[in-house]
Amino acid sequence: MPFEPVYIVDGARTPFLKARGAPGPLSASDLAVQTSRELLLRQPFSPQDLDEVIVGCAAPSPDETNIGRVVSLRLGCGHKVPGWTVMRNCASGMQALDSAIMGIQTRRCDLALAGGADALSRAPVLMSDDMVRWLAAFNGAKSLPQKLKTLGGLRPGFLKPVIGLLKGLTDPVTGLSMGQTAENLAYQFGIDRQAMDAYAAQSHARALAAQQAGRLREITPVADDSGKLYEQDDGVRNDSTPERLAKLKPVFDKPWGNVTAGNSSQVTDGAALLLLASEQAVRRWNLQPLGRIADAQWAGLDPASMGLGPVHAATPILQRHDLGLNDLDLWEINEAFAAQVLACQAAWNDEDYCQANFGRSSFGRIDSERLNVDGGAIALGHPVGASGARIVLHLLHALRERNLKRGIAAICIGGGQGGAMLIETCEPKA
Repeated sequence: MPFEPVYIVDGARTPFLKARGAPGPLSASDLAVQTSRELLLRQPFSPQDLDEVIVGCAAPSPDETNIGRVVSLRLGCGHKVPGWTVMRNCASGMQALDSAIMGIQTRRCDLALAGGADALSRAPVLMSDDMVRWLAAFNGAKSLPQKLKTLGGLRPGFLKPVIGLLKGLTDPVTGLSMGQTAENLAYQFGIDRQAMDAYAAQSHARALAAQQAGRLREITPVADDSGKLYEQDDGVRNDSTPERLAKLKPVFDKPWGNVTAGNSSQVTDGAALLLLASEQAVRRWNLQPLGRIADAQWAGLDPASMGLGPVHAATPILQRHDLGLNDLDLWEINEAFAAQVLACQAAWNDEDYCQANFGRSSFGRIDSERLNVDGGAIALGHPVGASGARIVLHLLHALRERNLKRGIAAICIGGGQGGAMLIETCEPKA
């Protein structure tokens, strides 16, 4: 079936709030509900007119496992509007968009709220398996002597907590953390520490410039229970220079690696939601779409090289539309790691890699002035469930801000996948 474009009516995201070693001020559903409520208040239809609510979330809390339904009900969509949750690791928000697209293209849905949310600061701290087994034995003891005997088997090491987020960011098949896969790519393509830190500094500089120029208009402020207002991304730094970043120690491959906390994406809380509509819904509600999703693609690759997912997902779109890298006005490639974005550039420019994987000569490089023009996840943060939706939303706003026409948003995915979407702006209706 040919890809039928789907309209982006509107979109909004929260400020991305950096995790600071303790649970953040808002849960994932709080973030999604607050930004969606503001988004829906701008529309001529009511929440009950939605056909579906789809939320991507990589780390839902135990009481919000089907966070899509929680968000739908909290928004006042009513009992009849289905709400559901998708999970494709880093691309969960993009998968939510794609799931809504499929519903619209198959005529099962005309109007959907889709995107992603995660509160990574609230990722669970778990008990070790040894502690769980000890608790099971203690609870199973029937008499006081049995309980005392079991109590004597308790060891201090059993109490060591397991950080759920670290387990989630480690691939269970390869045993590699996401940062170690970035080190793999740096080695494969000869990307040195200086290049990584220079790219990271650029991300912060561009994000800071975008904040100061008011170009991050997709942000909707959110408030916590005490009434404190959060108005902008709080991980952007004005002192992230290459010289300062060079002082940081490697995190994932000690002591010889080059991937540090400074040239990696930040652990963050945030949400990004978009309203997607069919042509029929646009006519019915007299909507003024901002743009449309003109194509989408998913790809799989070696989990140890997962950072090249954007190359493998975006390339089929380029080939279907007979486009070169710089035929696109803008690109958004999620910045999981500086090494990963630089490796994508290197892979497209590598003759052997392109011949082996795509059966053609190299594509060259994306002009740096077209790529992540307002910074990326290194500066803004990477709330895993939300990032795939954020890059689509921001790409659309960045295109419109500059009176440009089309771009590609692409993301790498833990476990060895990639996702990409071709975005086009819409002209205002007369």
